[in-house]
Amino acid sequence: MNNCCDVAIIGAGPAGACAASMLAQQGVDVHVFEREQFPRFSIGESLLPQCMTFLEEAGFLDAVNQHGFQRKDGAVFLQKGQFSNFEFDEKFSPGPAKTFQVQRGTFDKILADGAEKNGAKIHYQHQLEAMSNQPEHTTLTIKDLATDKTKTVNARFVLDASGFGRVLPRLLDLESPSDFPVRQAVFTHIKDQLPDSFDRNKILITVHPQFEDIWLWLIPFSNGTSSLGVVGRLEQFTTVENLDHEQQLMHFVHEVPQLKTLLADASVCAPVRNIKGYSANVSTLYGERFALLGNAGEFLDPVFSSGVTIAMQSAVMAAPLVLKTLNDETVDWENEFSQPLRQGINTFKTFVEGWYNGDLRNVIFYPNPDTKIKRMVCSVLAGYAWDTDNPLVKHSKRRLKALAESCKQ
Repeated sequence: MNNCCDVAIIGAGPAGACAASMLAQQGVDVHVFEREQFPRFSIGESLLPQCMTFLEEAGFLDAVNQHGFQRKDGAVFLQKGQFSNFEFDEKFSPGPAKTFQVQRGTFDKILADGAEKNGAKIHYQHQLEAMSNQPEHTTLTIKDLATDKTKTVNARFVLDASGFGRVLPRLLDLESPSDFPVRQAVFTHIKDQLPDSFDRNKILITVHPQFEDIWLWLIPFSNGTSSLGVVGRLEQFTTVENLDHEQQLMHFVHEVPQLKTLLADASVCAPVRNIKGYSANVSTLYGERFALLGNAGEFLDPVFSSGVTIAMQSAVMAAPLVLKTLNDETVDWENEFSQPLRQGINTFKTFVEGWYNGDLRNVIFYPNPDTKIKRMVCSVLAGYAWDTDNPLVKHSKRRLKALAESCKQ
């Protein structure tokens, strides 16, 4: 490559691949710098139906449909022996009702390959070291991790899609504290040996029977394996801190009678990983010739699988604005990108807060739910957090609090 491009994108995950594909199809010279070599492991394996519209806009839908990923048509919640089932085709909002549960290594590689096919150039094992603004471009210092050599690249615009790496927030001192307590997730893949009666087309979210803000996920894949994980505050792991990560995970699994029975014949088939302190925020989502996409801007919590949806939404919103910027058209990044993106993020945030303080759980496990209200809840669970026709989106905090109080009474 030469040392100039129209757009430099940091990270080739779903946000980076979507933005790269959309821009490249418009004739933009796009270079993506990805620290890892694909395929690589990543968490965030249960997609939401809203993602399907973004995959189509980026030109990836056919390739994803053809792969054979596990179909997903809803979510099941379990608390103290009570199940609550949400079918996405019963949601309030228009749009796709089916999606997939994916092994992210394979899924992300399909998207990255699609972006390259559409004209983007992806440079694997390349890491951004520094960035400086010049009068008419931004200069990036990029390290080739395979050769340990550095080079400079001049870009007219930069998109940070680095996910948990949060490259630009760290370089530009944009990070701000999250409102959420510090939590930890411990997770792996298992050969699940699930019974035929188990619905593999749904994610299972289980509330710990004693500590209601500890929860576990089970995400079945199409090859007989599943993603299994537990989430809790750091202090809730102190009683098992002398155990290794696999023992910690299985400790919490075995404290849930239904999960213990369901996974009695399961076996771990991948390294057991953990991440902690993952919730993050930033002071701004954009600046001079740059914007932040997905987790690089803000990450809430894994409970409702919102991460990939927010990542793709941010890419689909940013790409046309970048194109306008390159064409020297006026762009109001605050009102055309930041505020509309935060509308949906704040809806998800309301649901995450409601999950942990009990308000949303009161609604989810209410024994005789109103059909229309359940459809509104289902829409947000399906990723339609930007549909302001849904009262639970337009006035999320007030509406959810009122619903929770009604359920208590």
